[in-house]
Amino acid sequence: MLTEQDLMALWVTLRLAGITTVILLIIGTPLAWWLARSQFRFKVMIEAVIALPLVLPPTVLGFYLLITLGPQGPVGGLMQTLGGQSLAFTFTGLVIGSVFYSLPFVVQPLQAAFIAIGHRPLEVAATLRASPLDRFFTIAVPLARPGYLTAAVLGFAHTVGEFGVVLMIGGNIPGETQVLSIAIYDHVEALEYGQAHWLAGGLLILSFLLLLVVYGVNRRFSVVRL
Repeated sequence: MLTEQDLMALWVTLRLAGITTVILLIIGTPLAWWLARSQFRFKVMIEAVIALPLVLPPTVLGFYLLITLGPQGPVGGLMQTLGGQSLAFTFTGLVIGSVFYSLPFVVQPLQAAFIAIGHRPLEVAATLRASPLDRFFTIAVPLARPGYLTAAVLGFAHTVGEFGVVLMIGGNIPGETQVLSIAIYDHVEALEYGQAHWLAGGLLILSFLLLLVVYGVNRRFSVVRL
């Protein structure tokens, strides 16, 4: 059965994943739209930077975020100068680290969805005197709904499964920065395999259900378009 500390880790994980997903959708939408439409010469460099967490070891990213947000870092030091505290080993620091680490899992599906729309629907709307903002919200966003679903699910699931980044930047503070992946590690380290099975099995089922929803909805949209 789950202990009180396990339930706290579950709450921290779901809260972290939810907040991170919302922030990523807000940030990722204009970024993905720009990447899908821009002819900027060095756009490939920006795409490479966004995709960096896909290949970079999580501990490397977590280490540099820890240096940046810690009391001696530029961001953490500035926060302390302004009367606050460094963001390392705080829930806010976890959110920042999760946004960086899960960014490509949201931006790339949105970018692909915007590219798949093509130029024709937007050009037709322009002939009807729709403003760029109207074209985006009434044409692009509705047509990109499968991409939004995929981005939200992948961003949420990837944040739920984080370990290296959250451990480096947040530590292991119960009720504050301890997430499920770290709680599982603690149980395994203490040879509490029964508790680890409960948490790991729950994450396994959740991940499967989330992917099932993504594939099911995307297949439905593909059939409708045909």
